[in-house]
Amino acid sequence: MTKHTVYSGIDRLDTVAAQLRGKRLGLMTNQTGMDRHFRSSIDLLHAQFDLTALFAVEHGIRGDVQAGAAYETAPDPATGVPVYAVYGKTHRLTPEMLDAFDVFCFDMQDVGARFYTYLYALSFAMEECARAGKPVVVFDRINPLGGERVEGPVLDPRFASYVGMYPLPTRYGLTIGEYALWVRRHLGLDLDLTVVPLAGWQRGFYLDDTDLPWVAPSPNCATLHAALCYIGSCVFEGTNLSEGRGTTLPFEYIGAPFIDAARLEERMSAHDLPGLHFRAAHFTPTFSKHAGTPCHGVQMHITHRDRAEAVEGALTLLDEVRALYPRDFAWHQNTPDTYFIDKLLGTDAYRLGRYDARSLLAAHRDARQAFLEDRREIMLY
Repeated sequence: MTKHTVYSGIDRLDTVAAQLRGKRLGLMTNQTGMDRHFRSSIDLLHAQFDLTALFAVEHGIRGDVQAGAAYETAPDPATGVPVYAVYGKTHRLTPEMLDAFDVFCFDMQDVGARFYTYLYALSFAMEECARAGKPVVVFDRINPLGGERVEGPVLDPRFASYVGMYPLPTRYGLTIGEYALWVRRHLGLDLDLTVVPLAGWQRGFYLDDTDLPWVAPSPNCATLHAALCYIGSCVFEGTNLSEGRGTTLPFEYIGAPFIDAARLEERMSAHDLPGLHFRAAHFTPTFSKHAGTPCHGVQMHITHRDRAEAVEGALTLLDEVRALYPRDFAWHQNTPDTYFIDKLLGTDAYRLGRYDARSLLAAHRDARQAFLEDRREIMLY
């Protein structure tokens, strides 16, 4: 298959060199921040400009921290530049952090899912920079799932959290630079924002349609197939089922010790889910939920990505598990009064039984269409 040549924002660093030269730069990035020659954005900015601060989000500045783990501020071993942690004790830039730079830069790859925390690390930084009068430069990156399709419920702001802050569909079809433009408009920020655009990308391109190098955005989402599944299967983080963390196929395997895999496969095969297949599977996580205990369930296969609706498939699977195992199934609660599934879906209507998978998505059809219309004003490609 012919690969299309695409340049990320960081590959076009020369277009903003005059804007950055002579300024102290802060950079929020991780292992995904690199140019097409695999050179780290940290190293590129450090070599050419005055890089005075680094900001590490979930998974750390080098991608060596597991999901949800906190860590402390420390110098970057390679450059000696201070690395400030904005995941754990605080998610926002503090006055001390804001004093460490003149221009805030962002270069990080997301996966196109509303519940990815990198999105809110960026938008929270944008809010604090707006208050402090600091300019922001976002080096754009592709949406690996393409920029045309949207899926899933649109978040109700009553359920805003660090896994979903704004009224976006689960799959929102924006690049990270377009997301920044949307957030600035949505929040009404008085912010000097520059997006260094992609070159050669078209909205219909998936990751593997391009010649861009790929580094896993997080330890549990290493491949494009995993990212396509994750749009839907992440909802199982809100349950007592394993979503495959601790296996070689996170977000593709879904199961628990109490499930009959063959029966679940049979039930899923009865549904009309174009582009999706759920195969009986058995796995034993090495960490996270059910660590060391054999689990039974399914592997989520996307057989035709342009037809597959991963959110509908995952919620249909959740419908079936809830129906088959009402005594064994349980929701994950953050507190006695809050449920993680509500934050992931952006609504409590599904958990409370007001909708099943298809009716929930049907109820959000108009909201998704409204978002498609709304995003046109900030689309760059």
